[in-house]
Formats: sequence, structure tokens, C-alpha cells
Amino acid sequence: MNRPKGESVALVTGAARGIGLAVSRALAGQGLRVAALDRDEMALRDSVAAQQRAGLDVVGFPVDVSDSRAVERAVASVESTLGPIATLVSVAGVLRVGSVCDFSDEDWHDTFASNVSAAFYLCRSVAKRMSPRRSGTIVAVGSNAAVVARVNMAAYAASKAALRSFIQCLGLELSEFGIRCNVVSPGSTDTDMQRAFWSDTQGAPEIIAGSSDTYRAGIPLRRMATAEDVADAVLFLSSERARHITLHDLRVDGGATLGA
Repeated sequence: MNRPKGESVALVTGAARGIGLAVSRALAGQGLRVAALDRDEMALRDSVAAQQRAGLDVVGFPVDVSDSRAVERAVASVESTLGPIATLVSVAGVLRVGSVCDFSDEDWHDTFASNVSAAFYLCRSVAKRMSPRRSGTIVAVGSNAAVVARVNMAAYAASKAALRSFIQCLGLELSEFGIRCNVVSPGSTDTDMQRAFWSDTQGAPEIIAGSSDTYRAGIPLRRMATAEDVADAVLFLSSERARHITLHDLRVDGGATLGA
């Protein structure tokens, strides 16, 4: 996976915590220079400092990726200071829950701004730079909710379905340039975002077991994913071992979607 300096830059969004942080660590651990983007400047500063203390080549770029102009400035800054971006991993996203009838306009628009528009802005900015170089990999972290209906998650599920379709269309457009575009779709993953919705310590066992009341299957492997499980899938799809894989949606959900 190692590449010469100047050709080994990875850009990761949502990199201050959770899956994004795990992806940043995994890529940097393979010798890539990582541009870590997140809108939480304080959390990003702390996570980048911790990775640097561990000897990883990670540089923080505070930015709200739902702002197209800010994204373009950040991508230009990364390329001018670190080198050409070889790998883009779009992780940043939000989860707003609630029934359709009670869901607010603001929450709906914020969900799509963070989960879909941000990925579009990033991919557009990076892809137009990758295309002339005729190389690169793009991976978006989606969700298995994109293919299975969820109670009180209509906005999130719809946004992840849109993201999945966008990345596959993008991959088709960029295939002539040798650029691969794939999706990694986790199920329930043990992160701060997930834990925020648990009422007590029984959150994980309840998710693993599933719920007939909400028409939700459990997790056949009888465990929740860790952020590192998802990062390993991203690492594979962005590596040369996956050089003939594009337009693919790789589920990392312990079988929760039953292959749907």
C-alpha cells in the first residue's frame, strides 16, 4: 500500500472520532500521509495530536464539508501542502431520528447536506484533480440502512441510499480514468453516534438481538462492529488488492441485512 511521498496522500472526512478516526489511523498506519477533515476543530486537534504522538503522518484541516466553497478551499490546500490526493474517504455524516410525520424541515435538510451534498462536493473537487492523473480511489462510508427500511430513520436511510447511488454513478463516470469508487456500508457500529441513542448499558445486546416491534433483524454474528472493522474494509477497497473492484457496496454488518 505504500507509495512514494507526494503520491501517498489520503483525505478523510469526519476524522475527529469514530469511524473516520479509525480510517485515518489505518491509512496512516500503512504509510500514507493523511489529511484529516472535521468541522469539530477542538476534537480534530486532539485526535490529530494523538496520532502524531504515535508517529503517524496526519495533518488536520478544520472544515465544514457541507459548505462547497470551504471544501474546494480545503482540497486545494491539501494538494498544495501535502501533495496530490490518491485516496478519498468520505465518512462525515449525521443521524437524525424521528417519524416522518414529526420530522422537521431543518433535520431533513441537514441530513442530506451532511450525508449527500458533502460527499458530492468532496468527490467533485477531488475527482477533477484525480482524472488528469488517471489514478485514485474513492470510498464513501454509507449504511446498510440504504437497502433495508428502518423505523424512525427515513431521512437517514434515504440519504444513504442516495449516497450509494451517487458513488456508483461516479464510479461509472470515472472508470475510464482508472479511478475506482466504492461504498462501505456498516450496520450498527460501536461509536459515540451509536451510543448516543442507547438508554442504558443494554443498548448493544438489544441491537444484536433485533426487535420484532420495529421489524429489525438482529446481527447473525452476535456482535456489534467496531470502528476498526469498518476501517479494515475501507483499507482493503482503497488498496491495490482491490484494483479490479469498483461500483461495489461492501456490507460490514455481521449479516444484519441477510444479504439483501
